[in-house]
Amino acid sequence: MAQALEGEPDVEMILGLGTNEPRVPLERTEFVRSDQKYSILNRIVRATQVDTIVHTFLETNSVNVPSRVLHEINVIGTLNLLAAAGTSGSSVRQVVVKSSTHVYGAAKTDPAWFDEEMERTGPITTRLERSLIEVEALVRDFAEDNPHLIVSVLRFANVLGTDIITPISHNLRRRLLPTIAGFDPLVQFVEEDDVVRSSSTSPDARSPASSTSPGRQAPLERGGLHLWRVPLFLPPVKARAFSAPLRRLRAIQFPPEMEGLIRFGRGVDTSKLIEAGFDFRYTSAGAVQSFAQANNLRRSTGPDGPAYRYEQDVEQFFRHSPAVVKGIEG
Repeated sequence: MAQALEGEPDVEMILGLGTNEPRVPLERTEFVRSDQKYSILNRIVRATQVDTIVHTFLETNSVNVPSRVLHEINVIGTLNLLAAAGTSGSSVRQVVVKSSTHVYGAAKTDPAWFDEEMERTGPITTRLERSLIEVEALVRDFAEDNPHLIVSVLRFANVLGTDIITPISHNLRRRLLPTIAGFDPLVQFVEEDDVVRSSSTSPDARSPASSTSPGRQAPLERGGLHLWRVPLFLPPVKARAFSAPLRRLRAIQFPPEMEGLIRFGRGVDTSKLIEAGFDFRYTSAGAVQSFAQANNLRRSTGPDGPAYRYEQDVEQFFRHSPAVVKGIEG
C-alpha cells in the first residue's frame, strides 16, 4: 500500500506504523515501529496533521494467533485508532478500514450472493468472525458520531497473490487443499494488486463495500485442480479433528473460519465499489490463474532471493542528511 501511494504525486506525506519493519523498499514513506497504543497513535495523528488513515492491520487469519492476541489486535487496536482519529481538533477527514467477507460467515442458509446491506444468516462460530464483527460495530458507531468524516469499510474476499500468504494460498503452494467430501462450494478470489488499488479508491459511503473480483464464483474443486496434485478429502463430520495431524505437521493450514467456506462457499456483490469508480484488473478466475503462474514460476526458479532488510539509520541518512545531494542519492 505504501509503495502504491508513493507513486501518487498528490500525496504529500506517507507514514507507516507497525510492529514489524517494512519488507519492501520505501522511498518517501516514513516508518514508525510501534504498536497500537492510544497514547502513541494520538500523538502521531496530532504531530503529523494527517488527513487520511488507511487501517490495514486487522488480522484475518487466526492461524497461530491466540484468542487474546487476536482480540487485542483487532478490537482494541481499532478502538484506539478510531479514538485517535476522532479526538477533538483532529485533522483526520477520511478513514478506510480493511475488513473481510468473513463477517458474513458461511452457512447452508446463505443466499447465493450477499450484498453490502445483508446480515449473516448463521450464528457466529469462530473467534475471528466475532472480532471482525465487533470491529465493524466500532466503525459504525464512529461514523455515526463523526458525520463530517468519510468512513469506508472494504470487505475483502479470499486474497491470492505473489506475496501475500493466506491459508488457501499456503495450501495451494503445497499442492494440497482441504476439501470436504460431498461438497463442491462456490468461492470468490481477489488479486492482491486489486486489494491495494481498491484501498485507495474507497467509496464515499456510510456502509461497507465488498471487494472481490467480479464475475460468477468458481467451484473450489474444479477451479483449482491445476494448482495441486493431491486433493485432501475430509469427512463431513468432525473435519477439523481429522485434519489435526496434518495441521500439527504444518502440512496444511485449516483455521476454523475456513471449514464453513469449503463446505458452503460464499458469494458477495461488488456493485458499490464498481459504482464508486473502481475497475478490477482481475476476475476471480484471473486471480487464480495469476497465482498459478506465479507459483509455477517460483517452483521453476527455486527459492526467492534474500529478503529486503529495512535499515532505518541508512534510510534516515538519505532522507535528512545535509550531506546528501537531493535527486542523486537514489
